[in-house]
Amino acid sequence: MKLVRSLSQNHSLTSVYSAQQVLENEAQVAQDQGISLYDLMKSAGEAAFKALLIEWPNVKSVFIVAGKGNNGGDGFVVALLAYQAGLRVNVQLTCAVEQLKGDAQLAYQAMISAGMTSLVLYDNADIIKSIKNFDGDIIVDALFGIGFKGVLSPVMQQLILVINQHKAAVLSLDVPSGLCATTGFVSGDSTEEQAIIAQLTITFIVYKQGLLTGKAANFVGKLQLADLKLSKAFTTLNISSIYYQQQAEIENLPRRLACHHKGDSGLLLAIGAGTGMPGAIRLASEAALRCGVGLVAVSCALENQNMVFSGRPELMLAPCIAEDLANSSVFIKANAFVLGPGLGLDKRAKALLRLMIKTSINTNKTIVIDADALTLLSHDSLNDMIKSESFSKQSTKWILTPHPKEAASLLGCNIENIKADRFAAVRAIANKYNAICLLKGSGTLISDGKQIVINSSGNAGMASGGMGDVLSGIIGALAMQQPDNFNATCTAAYIHGAAADIMVSRNGQLGLLASDLFLPLQQLINGKM
Repeated sequence: MKLVRSLSQNHSLTSVYSAQQVLENEAQVAQDQGISLYDLMKSAGEAAFKALLIEWPNVKSVFIVAGKGNNGGDGFVVALLAYQAGLRVNVQLTCAVEQLKGDAQLAYQAMISAGMTSLVLYDNADIIKSIKNFDGDIIVDALFGIGFKGVLSPVMQQLILVINQHKAAVLSLDVPSGLCATTGFVSGDSTEEQAIIAQLTITFIVYKQGLLTGKAANFVGKLQLADLKLSKAFTTLNISSIYYQQQAEIENLPRRLACHHKGDSGLLLAIGAGTGMPGAIRLASEAALRCGVGLVAVSCALENQNMVFSGRPELMLAPCIAEDLANSSVFIKANAFVLGPGLGLDKRAKALLRLMIKTSINTNKTIVIDADALTLLSHDSLNDMIKSESFSKQSTKWILTPHPKEAASLLGCNIENIKADRFAAVRAIANKYNAICLLKGSGTLISDGKQIVINSSGNAGMASGGMGDVLSGIIGALAMQQPDNFNATCTAAYIHGAAADIMVSRNGQLGLLASDLFLPLQQLINGKM
């Protein structure tokens, strides 16, 4: 558990929680702090209304769509505050008033007592019509709280579709309705959205892990945390193994002395570039150079050598055949390896992967495994080597970097299983392969099988070829400069996304190239941004 303590003390990381953890513990934490649950509901509504006014200062009318639970109660508090502020307010219940219970019922009665009776639309057959007829500014989503999971009813699917098609901006309370706050899962597909698409989500007390990864990015919009003065108490009493990385401590990288020699910064061997695929290993190799590696050697197919080395004479050449490579001085001297970008799936590729598996058993060198090498890793013949007693007893220094399709191959499942619970998937891969796993995608996840870190940097402009190859090179470089591969991988994920964020802030998302990241990477690694 040593790593848990070190991560929890890292000020760049914030503890995040599952919906179940929050639901089971928020009442006790509030009680310990002398706060009633009804006062907590009022605080949540007040924080949401304040966020609404800051985000949309010219708002004149709001439409609150409220369910029967405490999320609906939060919506009633927002409605009352909006009414008292002189805004035009509509409240749409999706249940009969008699179904309201507890604090939600108290919040409803407070709203009615303020004189809003004529503005409340009760449960009827015209819910869809009332939303379509709303001609105001903001829709407040208070349908489902963090307890929601599973699939929406057809009526709720239709309601959410109408809200998503409306011209009004949407504020979601705690979580966009239809999104699982624990896994980030949303039922349906991109052509049939089944969760509220919010412009702003204000979540309460602590971050919920499902809001930070995978499909959630399509629905959450801008995410704000209102801790309601309970966050510190909650995180003190409830230990989490999942963290949100909002910045990286790049200053932890070693600084060079005046007499530093290139050999002091180590040699990275990059292996890939099978027939017809020269670009990927070139991108990974140059990224490693830009991130502080002293020497980079490349093993690639003979026909790719001219293209890989063209315009980058700093790269060194290594043998391309596994047997020759194993006996080369470059292989023996290498401090770490990147295997897979553009590697291919042929006999040469399989032989190189076998070589690296044997190397990981016999040495303690870091191996970043990416792209085609991940696909090969799932093959039965290679799995037999991984299951061997000599391998399983190793404390390996593998770092696996799959995207969801590759993750599905590694776990022997389909891609929908990966998307349904990215947290379970990244932890399962790390444990199965005795490795650190970085699961790519919006809200990249990094796990050693026990802890998970969610990365916050990056943007949709990174959906272009070669970005993953650049990431592999960064990971290889930082693993050679930091004593802990887990922290190195987390830092690499952050600066990879941060470099893309810098370029997008200058030029926009469309047309962002993987090679555009090289200059900001060099600046970030030197603390110049």
